[in-house]
Amino acid sequence: MPVEIRDLDEFIKITERASECRVKRSRREKGVVKVKARTKRYLYTYKTSEDKLDEVLSKVKCKKVIDVDTGKEIKVAAPSK
Repeated sequence: MPVEIRDLDEFIKITERASECRVKRSRREKGVVKVKARTKRYLYTYKTSEDKLDEVLSKVKCKKVIDVDTGKEIKVAAPSK
């Protein structure tokens, strides 16, 4: 079962150890996007609005970010240290 995270800072910490992240737009809820982080043990999800998606993706530290709807990899700027 996936684990839903409601705190953005906690989700960012989880993405540091994630092998990949996926972006999925919800068909049921208009304007809602799920960002999923796959770790060795769990799949973590974080819900956000489409307006805040760029802000969230700029903070994510995954090696690979994939848009599930299009099947293409999203180019994310490397976070500054």
